[in-house]
Amino acid sequence: MAEKLLEIRNLTVGFQTDNGVVKATDRVNLTLNKGETVCLVGESGSGKSVTSLAVMRLIEYGGGAILEGDVGFKGDDLTSRSQEEMIRIRGNKIAMIFQDPMSALNPVYSVGDQIAESVMLHQKKSKKEAWKTAVHLLRLVGIPAPEMRVKQYPHELSGGMCQRVVIAIALACDPDLLIADEPTTALDVTVQAQILDLLRKLQKDLGMSILLITHDMGVAAEMGDRIAVMYAGVIVEEGAVADIFANPSHPYTIGLLQSVPGLEGARGEELYTIRGNIPSLNQLPTGCRFHPRCPHVRERCKSTEPPVFKVNSDHQAACWMYASGGDSEAWRQELEQRS
Repeated sequence: MAEKLLEIRNLTVGFQTDNGVVKATDRVNLTLNKGETVCLVGESGSGKSVTSLAVMRLIEYGGGAILEGDVGFKGDDLTSRSQEEMIRIRGNKIAMIFQDPMSALNPVYSVGDQIAESVMLHQKKSKKEAWKTAVHLLRLVGIPAPEMRVKQYPHELSGGMCQRVVIAIALACDPDLLIADEPTTALDVTVQAQILDLLRKLQKDLGMSILLITHDMGVAAEMGDRIAVMYAGVIVEEGAVADIFANPSHPYTIGLLQSVPGLEGARGEELYTIRGNIPSLNQLPTGCRFHPRCPHVRERCKSTEPPVFKVNSDHQAACWMYASGGDSEAWRQELEQRS
């Protein structure tokens, strides 16, 4: 049986605004097993990054708060830990790669100093030992001439090299869990492929688990063991990668897959787009949050939010078409024809 590493249960994160508390995530449930890669996918504004920041308890520094639920990590509830205790966990047991490598690095310190800082803080090594570790980590992430690069500053490195430095910092203390928030967004296509290959190799060599946040279904197909699809603060579908691509079961997931170039349609055809926009979190529609954009909407969708239904033993979707009775069977056939 798979060993659970991370277990997010009913996680609700809110921000105080002029219009009251706005929930950026609402009752999110997600499990990550040891050695597994789970991809959290969805459009910008769906709550992916907020979820990752809540796991790290960094959300509190950005004006957010965990209103409900808990985050279990190796059997320990992180939401009950103080920020002083979280400092010892962050970077040591759980590490994070942020979206933009250039803004994630401090421009006034060499990359070696920034890697060594984490090693000295968490592993209590001397500065000399920490610098040796920094050189080793730069070599590990594929940076040539690490003895020279370790003395350079972020502005002297390319975007791809800076991203490798950020990965090196994240790996400095051999974390059990690596959270990668859009790790290839700011990079060109060739470098993106190199970074993804690097993450796969490091995971295999180090045995860590990865929570990969992305809006790119192609990246999720390449990297993930399981996919969780997020929309407007809730997870609407979750399952093994093969199941999600072979049998997408929520209209939103189908829309995301059809929007990927090369997965649907022929060359030269207009790329499919999901109509409308993701709703404002302080003006959510009643019922299913996706119903204003859904081509299969029914009256029930407009009034009542759907629970999570099992599609099969390892695949679930929050859509009324999987409720028993009514026109659910015809509804599913209509969906299958579209997908």
